[in-house]
Amino acid sequence: MSAVAPSGEQWSIHHGDQRLTVVQVGGGIREYAVGDRPVVSGYPVSAKADAGRGQLLVPWPNRVRDGKYAFAGRDQQLALTEPARANASHGLVRWALWDLEVHEASVLVVAYSLMPQQGWDYPLQLRVRYELGDDGLTVTPEATNVGDDRAPFGFGVHPYLTVGEARVDEVTLTVPASTVLDVDDRLIPTGSSPVAGDLDLRSPREIGATVLDHAFTDLTPGDHGRWEVVVARGERRTTVWADVEAYPFVQVFTGDTLPEDKQRTTGVAVEPMTCPANALATGDHLVVLEPDQTWSAPWGIRPSPLTA
Repeated sequence: MSAVAPSGEQWSIHHGDQRLTVVQVGGGIREYAVGDRPVVSGYPVSAKADAGRGQLLVPWPNRVRDGKYAFAGRDQQLALTEPARANASHGLVRWALWDLEVHEASVLVVAYSLMPQQGWDYPLQLRVRYELGDDGLTVTPEATNVGDDRAPFGFGVHPYLTVGEARVDEVTLTVPASTVLDVDDRLIPTGSSPVAGDLDLRSPREIGATVLDHAFTDLTPGDHGRWEVVVARGERRTTVWADVEAYPFVQVFTGDTLPEDKQRTTGVAVEPMTCPANALATGDHLVVLEPDQTWSAPWGIRPSPLTA
């Protein structure tokens, strides 16, 4: 009997020189490459995902302070999955086993039924469609409330982008945001400020020694109402895009709190989010799904060049 990979079954698709692998554990991206050039900094098949790498953040992204929130008159207590900061972190599906629904040459769809559990009373049917095309990767998540009551909901995703750098210091970063969220020592928002200094990334800026673990908002859209965050080095560019109405926040993380061997060396995390940290508790930009209602909004990654 062959050993089971820590991330479960491996499902791959391709288009031209592009290759994407999605995993059974968490339903997220393990690798995305153009030829032999990584587009995301993933992880080997012999390892589990670390630091949220490539994972789907459902039914909330980022953190919930003390794991406590109230919804529809009920107090809830989530498990504290970030014990060092006493937070509930990054949702409930990161380690769940997802099902493969569609697997074609350049398209695959994974699905998961999120059922009530500690701190969560709302059954959701989740699907994520991954498609490779001439313009890169398009990811379309979908959540349907299959319960009898209204359900709170937020979505985020956690890819680490790379352009072949040895350290993220070498990367030029563009984030078209005019506001950054202020946070406390537990990374819970306390307010917001206009971007300034090293956090004003509206024009391309080399990261250098700047430490980033910040959520940005008031994002300026370009074509088709989408914002774009770009990491670049030399002739290589990797762009994350998302609809500005559906994803009004993006977290950018340079990996400074990762284990020493990975600090600032395993890509820049660029995380589209429908809501900020602690949204289950504050209601800030929280999506509320009525029974039978479906939420869906695409985001994507566009590498350049698209040929190896």
